[in-house]
Amino acid sequence: MSDSNISLNDPWFNLKAFTSARIALGRAGGSLRTDDWLDFKLAHAKARDAVHHEFDSDALVKKLMPINGAVLLLESQAKDRSRYLTRPDLGRCLDAGSQQLLRNNVASYEVVFIVSDGLSAMAADKHAKAVLSLLLPRLLELNWRIAPLLVARFGRVAIEDEIGALIGAKMAVILIGERPGLGSPDSLGAYVVYKPQIGNTDANRNCVSNIRPAGLSYEKAADTLLYLLTEAKRMQLSGIGLKDERVFTDDLLA
Repeated sequence: MSDSNISLNDPWFNLKAFTSARIALGRAGGSLRTDDWLDFKLAHAKARDAVHHEFDSDALVKKLMPINGAVLLLESQAKDRSRYLTRPDLGRCLDAGSQQLLRNNVASYEVVFIVSDGLSAMAADKHAKAVLSLLLPRLLELNWRIAPLLVARFGRVAIEDEIGALIGAKMAVILIGERPGLGSPDSLGAYVVYKPQIGNTDANRNCVSNIRPAGLSYEKAADTLLYLLTEAKRMQLSGIGLKDERVFTDDLLA
């Protein structure tokens, strides 16, 4: 049965126009329809491809340079994709050369921004520049002292703690490819931490998730990060003690 025929008979079908979630799939006997099954298999393949997608860190460094001048390239202790996927602990630590590079650039920064491939290199490549291009000029207008932008190969979220501590930043933000979902292989996450130091847990961080055109827009992501950074600076904390207290017009009309 074609989609056009289904839409006439199934009132749920028209709701697909409002969400990318898998709703109103229907069935053929006791199974999914062939079109829905093939779409699921395609989404699964795209998610797998995203995890193994090659991270062109040199190209990303060149892409980010116009935003804030110098961009430094760092390496985690995971030296290849296979090692990164099987040893998450290595992705949380810098190699010796990167540690020394940061020690050579220590200053009294208020915030350092890191971009890493994480579990979706395409997310970092496609979305990080757009978010930073909106956010950094607003922070500079407020006279924030921003460290050189950093690109970290094969990084996990917690690598921002070591980076922030080594470079002398009060706060660290890592923009990192999130674990691909079925239908969202290029989702970018941003994690904010106040007083970065080795030993921080996720309870010390604030996360802005699903940054991409089909999810949270670049503009809203930049607005949220600006709010979180400003409040973290004022309250001198991040994580579970820092809530987004903004009130939106849409919420009032709901």
